[in-house]
This record gives sequence, structure tokens and C-alpha cells, in this order.
Amino acid sequence: MTAPARLGEAGPAAEAAAPRRGPYPRPIRARRRTDRRSRRSPLLTGLTAVVTLYSLLPLVWLVINACKTQPRLLDSFGLWFSGRFALWDNIRETFGHDHHIFVRWLLNTLLYVVAGAGGATLLAVLGGYGLAKFAFPGRRAIFAVVIGAVAVPGAALAVPTFLMFSRIGLTDTPWAVIVPSLVSPFGLYLMWVFAAEAVPDELLEAARMDGSGEIRTFFRISLPLLAPGIVTVLLFTTVATWNNYFLPLIMLRNPHWYPLTLGLNAWNEQAATAGGQPVFNLVITGALLTVVPLIAAFLLLQRYWQSGLAAGSVKE
Repeated sequence: MTAPARLGEAGPAAEAAAPRRGPYPRPIRARRRTDRRSRRSPLLTGLTAVVTLYSLLPLVWLVINACKTQPRLLDSFGLWFSGRFALWDNIRETFGHDHHIFVRWLLNTLLYVVAGAGGATLLAVLGGYGLAKFAFPGRRAIFAVVIGAVAVPGAALAVPTFLMFSRIGLTDTPWAVIVPSLVSPFGLYLMWVFAAEAVPDELLEAARMDGSGEIRTFFRISLPLLAPGIVTVLLFTTVATWNNYFLPLIMLRNPHWYPLTLGLNAWNEQAATAGGQPVFNLVITGALLTVVPLIAAFLLLQRYWQSGLAAGSVKE
């Protein structure tokens, strides 16, 4: 037996329980709080605030001026309200102006988005998944072609596309806008890279060993894993088709097939024509109504982005 500790001497348990003093490391929580404080950069915070202000200022201007009448729109400060609140009157007049042509432009835009952006997303998902998970001769050449297509701007292909469609007689029809929108090299590349990381090869091999066919494996196993990438490609193609201006400008002549971008530009040019009536309040209100669906789509589909942020972050 060991001798009991003398009076005034601390045993091993007391020494372990006693608080440490002196030049010992700080607790982990205190170090984490200090690290978080040291990571904050005033310059980065200021740049973020400037970018946020730059992004939100046009939207604020749009909302404020959509609440003004046509006379008050031209003789008041652009970033503050003036006169009576005319938002609801402007919305009602926008939908009813020129025999409800705004409704026709809105339906045309929805048609181009559903057929064009939806088809582009479907082709990008199928093509990207096949290129990522199936080995076949010529895959490297296809990769080079896709990268080259991403580097080519869409405006450079607009004139050749117009000449080709005019030769086959599809100009001034909805197909002249829908068919070119089906090609999305960036969406194909994005799905290719995402499918290569999000769908493990071991999972596909296990499904094949269990007797699952390729189509069933794609819809039951791969498709849920690809959901964040699909939503991302869908939003990119939707925004590109919704805001498409140059391609419909050279393809369409009939105002009844105009999308919202061309229609609002036609209203905006009325003031420059002889005897034309300026309707700038309707143009601004129509632009606000055009932006609202895109904002709603981003907010509703945001959770799919968040679910895919950690894809590929864990290395096995």
C-alpha cells in the first residue's frame, strides 16, 4: 500500500482536476472563436456589400418605377416613389394593352421554356450520364468537341442557324426558337462532370449484379442522385431561354410569336415611331412581371442546390 498524501500535497486525481495555469494552450472552443474572428476580412465584406448593392439596385429601381404613372415616371427621381400608387393599374393595363398581346407573349415564352429548356435539360442529362458512366471509342473526341462548343458564343452561331432554318422553311415559326434551344453544350458538360462524381461506379455494378437493367438502374438509382445537377442545368437553360433576345429577333417577324423580350422591346420603340404613344410605364411593369417567375424558380429550387453541395466532398 502506498502512503497517504501528506497534508497540503495534492494527489494525481487532484492534479488532473485542478485548472491549468501558465502558458498552456487555450481551450478548443476559444481557439475556434478566435479563428473565426481572424477569418473575417473587412475588405471582403465591403466588396460583398458593393456586389450585393449592384445586384439589387436595378430590381429596386424596377419595383419603384412600376408603381408610377406615365407622367410621373419622367419627371421624378428614379429611386423614390412619386404621385399615387399605380402598380395595380399598370399591371391591369399591361395585360389588357393592345388586345391582350402581353398574355400571348407570356404564353409564347412559356412554350419556348418548356419545350426548349426542358428538352435541353433532358438531352444534357442523358448525354452527360452516358458519357460519364459508359466507356466507348471516341469519348475523348466528344469531350474536345463539347469543350469547343462551350467556348463558342451563341451569337456567333445565330446567323448560320438563320440561314439553315430559312433554307428548310422554318423561320418565323416557334420551331426556329425551340430547336436551337435544345442544344446546350454547357449543360452537357456540367451533367457529365456531375454524374462522374455523384453516381458511384460501385453502386451501378451492384445494381447490375442484382439483375437490374440499365434503364431501371438509371431511373431508380442514378436519377435521384443527379437531382441537384438536373435542377442546376434546368435553371441555367431556363434563364437562357427566358432572356433570349437575339435569336428570336432574327428568326421571328410575326409579333404573335414574339417572346416577352421582343414584345417589351417593341413597346419601348413605340415612342420613336411617328405618331407612336410612349408606354414606358407598361414596359417597366412588364419587365417586373417577367423577372418575378425567375426569382420564384430560384427560391423554390434552392433546396435542391443545398442538397448537392456536399456531393463528392467525402473521399472513400
